[in-house]
Amino acid sequence: MSHRPFPGRRSVLRGSLAASAALTLPGALGAAPALALSGRPRADWGVQAGDVTSDSGLVWVRADRPARMIVETSATESFRAPRRWRGPLLGADTDFTGTARLHGLPAGEQIHYRVLLADPDDPRRTGEPTYGTFRTAPARRRQGVRFVWSGDLAGQGWGINESIGGYRIFDAMAKLDPDFFLCSGDNIYADGPIQATAKLPDGSVYRNVTTEEKSHVAVSLADYRGNFRYNLLDAALRRFNAQVPNIIQWDDHEVRNNWYPGEVIGAGTPYPAGTELDDLALRARRAFSEYFPVSTISGRPDGRIYRVHHHGPLLDVFVLDMRTYRNANSPDDQTTDPQGILGREQLEWLKRELARSRAVWKVIAADMPLGLVVPDGVEGRPNFEAVAQGDPGAPLGRELQIAELLRFVKHRRITGTVWLTADVHHTSAQHYDPSRAAFKDFEPFWEFVSGPLNAGAFPASALDGTFGPDRVFVKAPTASNVSPAEGYQFFGEVDIDGDSGELTVRLREQDGSVLFTQVLQPGRVES
Repeated sequence: MSHRPFPGRRSVLRGSLAASAALTLPGALGAAPALALSGRPRADWGVQAGDVTSDSGLVWVRADRPARMIVETSATESFRAPRRWRGPLLGADTDFTGTARLHGLPAGEQIHYRVLLADPDDPRRTGEPTYGTFRTAPARRRQGVRFVWSGDLAGQGWGINESIGGYRIFDAMAKLDPDFFLCSGDNIYADGPIQATAKLPDGSVYRNVTTEEKSHVAVSLADYRGNFRYNLLDAALRRFNAQVPNIIQWDDHEVRNNWYPGEVIGAGTPYPAGTELDDLALRARRAFSEYFPVSTISGRPDGRIYRVHHHGPLLDVFVLDMRTYRNANSPDDQTTDPQGILGREQLEWLKRELARSRAVWKVIAADMPLGLVVPDGVEGRPNFEAVAQGDPGAPLGRELQIAELLRFVKHRRITGTVWLTADVHHTSAQHYDPSRAAFKDFEPFWEFVSGPLNAGAFPASALDGTFGPDRVFVKAPTASNVSPAEGYQFFGEVDIDGDSGELTVRLREQDGSVLFTQVLQPGRVES
């Protein structure tokens, strides 16, 4: 594959080491890191870049006090004659977070950046710079594209366990030098408290880093903000953020398990009876917009999470939001369903953007799988959480919307669609083919599942035959809620060759070892 060599990491490590000094333990947050200048703003939580294009990118930081965000960029780590960007004032209204948009960048180049935090009353007083790097999207096809994806972080009570290396899966992903990381949702588990210890099946103890905000379910805005901050206590994640830009979507646990608009929580839960999920979702959405650099929502909590990310001639990524616009979870066996899991407006947007795309590959980043059955409740007649409901016959419920989309892709002769997702806490590859399906008006396609990043692992989900899936690979535990200490943590890699245009998917374990490989050819329907 035509790809650049790994970038130098000295600047990144300088910044991440400074942040690590302050964040080794939650109790150390009040102590000044060794490299900081006394009494000046600090960026203890590291830096992030997001939604990077061929000529732009977003850079994120959080200060420990009111500060002016300043970003400097350079083509080299020396930062000779850097270009300076004046970012926003960071204050309590955004939990001291902020994002600066960089524009006019060269395509297909490594961009080195450093973030300075200045005293708002005295711009000459700045803290120690925090360093990061990202690669802009290529303008030329032959440069190729490589990215990784996964989801589900700090779920089921399994948090940062420093005795096993914390979120060590991020170090394995960073070694691949990806152009970006696609997080397929469940960036936090706002509904999942984390206790100091948990007993493992062999009698040993899993030891979590803990914080006040993670000791109970999130209800207030402060609780949701604290959930996002919790993950940034992990040194491996901060190192990764400084080296690899992200494309972020959300799913249910950013708010509450299996939530849908209009839901009201009853008695017998950790939440106050009568809590409206729409209220929780507004708080979660605001915290999400504060803690991730997202182009359509940054600074605007009412902005869209769904969007298309253009990454050069080879790749468009269609980032879906299968949570905000869905109908209520139900037995999902209705014969008409105009709202579905995407909502009509998002579905029409997706169809338009797919038809407009000239990229060789069109990755549909879904926060839930298509043909895997995900129940919501187990007593009596269960409701369903994703698209499939286990009936292998003609499309029903939310399947009707997916059938409409698949039919559109076929009849508009749109090639190169690949579905990526997480959510189900195991890894698998499904090939969908109308010759095996009850609904036949579509062309064959692949769906790849990965995750979790650091959460409980679960047995493989059942398949629904409506769209003819054949599960050609799966790795999953036989027990439920297997801890990260016991394995079954996964991520996926997509590598698009700049010369041939071939797309290679590799499903990997948390140490980076390859479990399964599938090569797809450009410009044709894969059967």
